[in-house]
Amino acid sequence: MKTYIVLLRGINVSGKNKIPMQELRDLLEGIGYENVRTYIQSGNIILNSEEDKTIISKKISEAIQKHFGYEVPALTYSLEDWKHIIQDNPYSEGEKAIYFTFMDQEPENTAIEVNGTKDDEFTIYKNMVYLNCLGGYGKSKLSNNLFENKLKVIATTRNFRTVHKLLELAR
Repeated sequence: MKTYIVLLRGINVSGKNKIPMQELRDLLEGIGYENVRTYIQSGNIILNSEEDKTIISKKISEAIQKHFGYEVPALTYSLEDWKHIIQDNPYSEGEKAIYFTFMDQEPENTAIEVNGTKDDEFTIYKNMVYLNCLGGYGKSKLSNNLFENKLKVIATTRNFRTVHKLLELAR
């Protein structure tokens, strides 16, 4: 069995697209995944499976649609993928400034222009956008929606601490 980290796009703690984590774990175990664990109430899942990550993403999205009634994209990464994502991060300013935007595919055009970013920086590499938001992500123009719109991808963003905690939990 391989270990995978799955990120759900658009899951919230309350309000729209709320999914109770125990109910999600039960749902995923019910469709055959093992050792299902979640981390915080924002769509971070660790599980074991023999399936390919593309199949896992599809099955999870379909199960959520059927059970909860709304569309939630799932992005799935192997443990090796996750280690490379962390290693490829070009920024070292500290955990409070660094964010990772995960994309469902490599964008065709990575030459995008974003105005008004002040000291914030971003680097697009493969299916990732690495963010260095010195003023904080909440104040940055480098939002998840910006990259989805400009790069024509599905994306979800996690902070430095969450990305590293998921690796620790998956090991």
